[in-house]
Amino acid sequence: MTVVPQFDPVIHPPVRLQLAAALSEVNDMEFGRARDLLGVSDSVLSKHLAQMQEAGYVRLRKAPLGGRQRTWLVLTAQGRAALKAHVRALQDLAGIVG
Repeated sequence: MTVVPQFDPVIHPPVRLQLAAALSEVNDMEFGRARDLLGVSDSVLSKHLAQMQEAGYVRLRKAPLGGRQRTWLVLTAQGRAALKAHVRALQDLAGIVG
């Protein structure tokens, strides 16, 4: 019997998976850049960020930029580990059905 890979329920939704992948490539990303990259509204991104922040996967940092207060998103070490484990589970699943 094959063991079914276990997905991380926090990372699994497509927007969160895409966000985690994008953040894994940089030190931080400004909220507006992430919103535009993902093609979602401010409220949709905020809801996903709240879930990821609650799990300890993302940290938000406020800083001024161009005279305005901006929010920067940072993927934590815990978030990076969760992303790697989730991708491994996806690869394992692909191996089962491939």
